[in-house]
Amino acid sequence: MVEELARDLGGELVQTHTSWVLLLRDVVYKIKKPVNFGFLDYSTLEKRKENCEREVRLNRRLCPWVYLGVVPVSEREGRWVLEDDTNVVEFAVKMRRIPEGSLLSERLERSTPGDLKRVARVVAEFHMGAERADEFGRPEVMKFNTDENFAQTEEFVNITLSPEDFEFIRERTNRFYEAYEDLFFKRMREGRIRDGHGDIRLEHVAFLKEGVCIFDCIEFNERFRCGDVLNDMCFLSMELDFSKRPDLRKAYEETYLRLTGDPEAEIFLPFFKCYRAYVRGKVTSFLLKDPHVPEEDKERAREKARRLFKLARGYAQEFRFP
Repeated sequence: MVEELARDLGGELVQTHTSWVLLLRDVVYKIKKPVNFGFLDYSTLEKRKENCEREVRLNRRLCPWVYLGVVPVSEREGRWVLEDDTNVVEFAVKMRRIPEGSLLSERLERSTPGDLKRVARVVAEFHMGAERADEFGRPEVMKFNTDENFAQTEEFVNITLSPEDFEFIRERTNRFYEAYEDLFFKRMREGRIRDGHGDIRLEHVAFLKEGVCIFDCIEFNERFRCGDVLNDMCFLSMELDFSKRPDLRKAYEETYLRLTGDPEAEIFLPFFKCYRAYVRGKVTSFLLKDPHVPEEDKERAREKARRLFKLARGYAQEFRFP
């Protein structure tokens, strides 16, 4: 059905493990697949509609110019028809297509510290105005995430992660919770736990004529979106380090911290950047188990995961203990 729809409209179809993305000249339609991965549940039409609506609402906070709304998809005479409500079988998020070359990932080599200062101002203003989500700042909530990461990467030890780095990062991470438990609760009381974006990465930052747009936030699971504002902002810091642009990372962090006045940044930034690098190393390692990924792509994924885990190790070495 989706392939026929793409052909009918002369568009390009891109698939992820959770969505069909139909790229037309000026607009994009994203239809969620009927899947349930536990942490993400699109198994019923009602849930897919709810998540489409939530995706639009949440992403308009940081990218109001791109998210146009939710539209019905009907089946007529054995074919899917967009923006038709006569026999609704699916729903789609309708978006304005972002011009080629606008993404930070596409223009990284020519980006300047001034560009990242603009991004930092947008992220800082967003965090200061976002809804509080205090319960997600409890240390046991964060520890649940890191414990999950360590459990899910044990099978990759000696493949993309050395035994020494695995134990070093795990020991330092667990020690951090013990050393700074009081600070986790202090940050909750001070309102530094917010309903954020959850996935501020290079390919989710666009420079449009209207301004900086940060899109594709996590709508399907609050645990991955809500949390400490430093954890939310520093995903991009980690990716700038990984891309060997410490000059951009420095401009981004210094501007953000100047605007937010975070007193614990020196303590928490290495911790959260380690977490982000480790998550990316884990997710990249998962590609090695995917039967649909070609062997040459798996080799690239293997090398990338190794580099990410080494970056996580470097951040773990920066942890400061009292």
